[in-house]
Amino acid sequence: MKQTSYQKLCIANILKGVEEGLSKYSKYSRVALIFSAFEDDPVRVFDPQNILRGHESKLKSVFYADHYEWRREVKEKIAGQPHGYIVSDNKLLLSGLISYAGCSNEFFYQMWFTDHHPDMCSIHPIQRWLEQAASLLIHDYNSKVSALNSSDYVLKNYSLQAIADFIIDQREENLGFDSKMMITPVLNDILNISKTREEGSWVRGILFFIDPQRLEEIPFITKIQKYERPVISNVKHIRKLLVAVENSQRKLVSDGCTIIGVTDCEIPDFAIAADFRGDYGFLRLGKKKISSFFHGSFHSTTREARMVELEEILLDSGLGINKATFLFQTVSNLVHEAAKERHGCTLVIDLNDTPVHLSGHVLDPALSLLEPKNQQFTCALLKIDGAVHITSDLYIHGFGCLLDGKAINWENMARGARYNSAMRFSAEHSNVIVVVVSSDRPVSIIYNGIELNSFSLWRPVYQFTPEPVNLEKYLNKGIL
Repeated sequence: MKQTSYQKLCIANILKGVEEGLSKYSKYSRVALIFSAFEDDPVRVFDPQNILRGHESKLKSVFYADHYEWRREVKEKIAGQPHGYIVSDNKLLLSGLISYAGCSNEFFYQMWFTDHHPDMCSIHPIQRWLEQAASLLIHDYNSKVSALNSSDYVLKNYSLQAIADFIIDQREENLGFDSKMMITPVLNDILNISKTREEGSWVRGILFFIDPQRLEEIPFITKIQKYERPVISNVKHIRKLLVAVENSQRKLVSDGCTIIGVTDCEIPDFAIAADFRGDYGFLRLGKKKISSFFHGSFHSTTREARMVELEEILLDSGLGINKATFLFQTVSNLVHEAAKERHGCTLVIDLNDTPVHLSGHVLDPALSLLEPKNQQFTCALLKIDGAVHITSDLYIHGFGCLLDGKAINWENMARGARYNSAMRFSAEHSNVIVVVVSSDRPVSIIYNGIELNSFSLWRPVYQFTPEPVNLEKYLNKGIL
């Protein structure tokens, strides 16, 4: 195989591995790469799914219009650096994208990009993922004997190690001492505990891990005798012990090897905390969320609907910023409460001056959402079959409302009656937003008969490995 063909396959395989790995860790994610392999090489772009489209002006100003200055800065950074060392260079920030840039003596410059989804706990594990892709590309690109699919496989399954890399970096930077806690086994134990049921019940409660040097900082309620402390890898035993702290302020404390005791203090800074909440949970570093976990693996999602599309419609509706913001926050709180309690519901947000007539229970008088007690009451009304009718003047006009309309061609029978009734109703009534919450967490924003936040599973498939193109051609709308 020619070296140029081999190098092209290295880039394509690594990009594919990152894309598939991130799509499992987050939602479907696209990936792109800008690179210049050697000092005198032109800047090239590998963007099979056009993730960089819309950012041409920024790319042009950095890599094309001012490329002499950019190359000079890169040369200065890598001068005298040891073999294999990557110098981070994350100055270029593009809206809606997560990026990692690095330069080295073995590979002059590369910058990786992927989608920044709005419901991520943290972007830092993903940046570590892209950093690993950069490291593997340097190795594979300059090697003539590397197995082509090995890097692809590593990056498809890198979620746990990406989280571990971030935690290790943060703790080394902030703790002030060399920690001996083995982070990767701790994360594996957390996943194993999350999958273990006790008498049919999912695990609940908080378990945090702190270094032995910091145990004296913890005000323990009680400790387990030293020679009887269960090891963390004994997940069945740990699952039983978590019963003692579920639904309370109490927490189990571990030094990374065994369970030390029970406390009711706050989680210390840079302690690793697993917050088990039934069939899912959250991983934290101190008080900051890093990721969620469910189904035996880590994920980036906060498990809360962001509803960006709803916010955009309300801000463009003419309600005024203050009223639109309050209405959005109130609806978001109602939706999150319904999702937390695992029941489906429907909200009709009526922006018409004269509210649409709905068949259901009409409130007399209508209740103002400006009063907190009425918001709590609305949470209870959402549990009743039918839709809750909210108008633009921030009043609840009815509940248990029936939605219907004529059949439309784009109905989705897999989504059930609540969803399709909302689609039909929205298609026949203008200036009305319908928010549908399913009991299994998906939230749909429907406007004019269209689900605005629907997610297409279609992926562009190419029958050959696309060629990286020079930046100049890409900026002139060159097609891969």
